[in-house]
Amino acid sequence: MASPFDMPFSEVYPLLIAKAQRKGRTLQEVYAVTTWLTGYSQQQLEQMLQSSLTYGDFLRQAPHPNENRRKIKGSVCGVRLETIDDPLMWELRCLDKLVDDLAKGKPLEKILNPK
Repeated sequence: MASPFDMPFSEVYPLLIAKAQRKGRTLQEVYAVTTWLTGYSQQQLEQMLQSSLTYGDFLRQAPHPNENRRKIKGSVCGVRLETIDDPLMWELRCLDKLVDDLAKGKPLEKILNPK
């Protein structure tokens, strides 16, 4: 099985968007949590969706990772974020967690202000 880091960003990110949209959330909200987490602009995200960038490189090259991302807690796919040792996998799971929170109906303001 291929590593999620080797998968094209242009294939993975639309899955996150679709997950949120199925639950009534918007593309703009997915962009909001992604830009908050990584420091990429919406325009940069849109450009990357048209590129051959891998998901791993998307995470590795994040221009301004938000310092408050360290406050993100909880589980994603049954795995507690606090137990993930691999820094890149942790970043990937943080984005998954933010999108999961959107899909679960958590207000955007609460997602972007973790305690």
